[in-house]
Amino acid sequence: MGVIQWISILSFAAVELFSPASPIAAQSTKDDKIVKDGAVVSLQYTLSGEDGKTIESNKGHEPLKYTQGAKQIIPGLEKGLAGMKIGDEKRVKVKPEEGYGRVNEKAFQEFPKEKIPANALKVGAVVVARDPQGQSFPMRVHQIKEKTVVMDMNHPMAGKTLVFDVKILDIQTAAVAQPPKPPQPAAPPSPAKPAQPAQPK
Repeated sequence: MGVIQWISILSFAAVELFSPASPIAAQSTKDDKIVKDGAVVSLQYTLSGEDGKTIESNKGHEPLKYTQGAKQIIPGLEKGLAGMKIGDEKRVKVKPEEGYGRVNEKAFQEFPKEKIPANALKVGAVVVARDPQGQSFPMRVHQIKEKTVVMDMNHPMAGKTLVFDVKILDIQTAAVAQPPKPPQPAAPPSPAKPAQPAQPK
């Protein structure tokens, strides 16, 4: 029997007693299902440029899952998702300043042509390089000169305004680790019983 049916058969006094708690419980559940800091969000998205051409999409694939407020996605998108609920759809427009940044002119560097693989000697080709710490990062061929190649180390979407069409699929509350319980003090040992005196024969 549902909650509404149970309430309908209670006396007026009983309904009056239970009614103040119900809105509070409902509000708590509602608040737990919005995109807010600490919420684990699953979403479907399609990323496009300002020209409307699709750059990438996860429709038909695994949803993107992230924790709101943990800086796991670009700031502009995270800000645009705040306050959304399960099932909500929205178009979020992200400017370069809140996306992958402006194009950095210092990120263009020239390399001797012989240092670039022959099959990558074409504009737009991507070459994976390593920094002194051994970290890999991509570089794109920007320009090919007679003896050198100009490589672009900016993010491929730097300087671009990005358009995200998103749908919230699920929202979960992040589990909060419980502090360990303090050790319980050991029970004091029971006092020794006094020896019984010998009985006279």
